[in-house]
Amino acid sequence: MDDLARALEAALFAAEEPMTADALAGFLGDAAPSDVREALRKLAGHYEERGIRLVERAKRWHFETAPDLAHLLRREKEQLRRLSRAATEVLAIIAYHEPVSRAEIESIRGVQTSGGTLDVLMEAGWVKIAGRREVPGRPTIYATTPDFLEHFGLASRRDLPGIAELRGTGLLDPVEDAYEDLMGEAVTDSETEDAPDDSSLA
Repeated sequence: MDDLARALEAALFAAEEPMTADALAGFLGDAAPSDVREALRKLAGHYEERGIRLVERAKRWHFETAPDLAHLLRREKEQLRRLSRAATEVLAIIAYHEPVSRAEIESIRGVQTSGGTLDVLMEAGWVKIAGRREVPGRPTIYATTPDFLEHFGLASRRDLPGIAELRGTGLLDPVEDAYEDLMGEAVTDSETEDAPDDSSLA
């Protein structure tokens, strides 16, 4: 490895949390961000077959255990709480539509969303408050976090499974049904508005 790659390796090994290429360039002082990104890609290749991997999640780099060895280090623990069906649906909606408000989530689901459901997702570290929508009332909007991507092994939201894959697992069936119902109502309303007035034809 060249000096830049070695410096990046040392910086990431000592870092308390994942770092972006720009942050690493600033940390190293005189390194160009483009050179850092290229060195990171080469360094990741160097670690591809080793016991630890250099990976990028949400544009932040860090070392993690190779997937095929994770079972050696995993400690078995009791699962204290599983996500409810409602929480799973809300998480999926936020991931695919973020940033999204609670009213928008409810519109897609077709039912009210408990504030406790969002609290559970935020406590898990998978959802965060991303600001407020600049509309009357300025509702709070929600988005996923880097921890969400890391937990599900995604480099970015572009790696989320497609609708066909989700339909195959049955994960989004209630969401899709609600969405199709809404779209059906919209089409019906539109047809009603466009229909000629019978009285005018008499």
